[in-house]
Amino acid sequence: MGLVTGVCLAKMGHGVICYDIDQNKIEQLNSGHVPFFEPKIEELVKKYLQEERITFASDILLATEKVDIIFIAVGTPQKENGEANLFYIENVAKEIGRHLSQYTVIVNKSTVPVGTGMLIKNIVTSESNIEFDIVSNPEFLREGNAVNDFLNPERIIIGSDSQKASSIINELYQDFACPIINTSLETAEMIKYASNAFLATKISFINEIANICERVGADIDDVSHAMGLDSRIGNKFLQAGIGYGGSCFPKDVKALNSIALSHDYDFELLRSVIKVNNNQRTFLIEKIKTLLVDLKGKRICIWGIAFKPDTDDIRESAAIDIIQLLHNSQTIINAYDPQVNYAHLENHEKIIGEINLFSDKYEALENCDALVLTTEWEEFKNPDFEIIRQKLVNPVIIDGRNIYSPSEMKQLGFRYISVGRKEV
Repeated sequence: MGLVTGVCLAKMGHGVICYDIDQNKIEQLNSGHVPFFEPKIEELVKKYLQEERITFASDILLATEKVDIIFIAVGTPQKENGEANLFYIENVAKEIGRHLSQYTVIVNKSTVPVGTGMLIKNIVTSESNIEFDIVSNPEFLREGNAVNDFLNPERIIIGSDSQKASSIINELYQDFACPIINTSLETAEMIKYASNAFLATKISFINEIANICERVGADIDDVSHAMGLDSRIGNKFLQAGIGYGGSCFPKDVKALNSIALSHDYDFELLRSVIKVNNNQRTFLIEKIKTLLVDLKGKRICIWGIAFKPDTDDIRESAAIDIIQLLHNSQTIINAYDPQVNYAHLENHEKIIGEINLFSDKYEALENCDALVLTTEWEEFKNPDFEIIRQKLVNPVIIDGRNIYSPSEMKQLGFRYISVGRKEV
């Protein structure tokens, strides 16, 4: 999010310094290499490095001296109790306070609990007597489409109690043809959590409907399509599957639930959203058991490890949960993902030694008893089904993202189970 913000502001004509304490990361970026996969980002880094419109630095003095605006874009990982961990926010606020040299607008883009803006203000004040203001400017970037989302926003939220700071950030975004909502710090912080929680709720809702569809013989695709035509509902986030994942939804939903609990409110709906999402992984395992009966010793191929297409992010990935559940059943696992390799799995010690990663999706199918599709990468949507049949021991496909047609699967002779649709 920080890098996307930096290169997009450079594209808008601003001079940008991107600061990070990770010297290795800075060196990679200065050489034009981006240490993660996100469409378009690397070409923009190279372009604006060459044009000297963006600088990457690990020197805090360079990053804070004579700048007008500082964007905070650090992580707010989840604690074990679901709360957002503000360790990095607090540290960066101290560093900013110690190095302010002139009036600066400090803009927080990280997703944080309500009240964090005031926390940042208090920390900076304790470290500096230089004038500054705080703004909450939450991001709404989707991994895999982040650059386009930044440059074509549906709305921009500017939360501040300072008219001076609000005016400066409004001027920064003046060229965007979208609604700009000016509000308080606290309201801006809540808008981000409320938005993500509502989208997660839509996903869990449609998955519950899909589970009922399977039991009554209805088709979730037709149900979702018809629901989405209602302008009050809309067609986004109504795709049934194995649940949401990634760096935002799981963390933010739990954090909002934690905020509610800390203020003596039981957010019962949100607790159900979390439970339903977790259950979708288990339900997929039950579908696999339905087809293969005993999973012990079976070899299963997983297509897709990233939590969604067009990213190499595996945080809270449904595929990781499913691999873990299969591993617990003593299943042998082959896997393929266009962007994920063993290095991405280094923090998943429980599965890294129990998974065979392949660089070719068809080679991963060799001698497998079933194919389980967990991420809807474009290259999976129109595969060579004849090769799939030849490679698999049994012509069995479990589709966790509903990307294949049941009628086509029947015609091709596959045993096919998806989510919220009749088994073939």
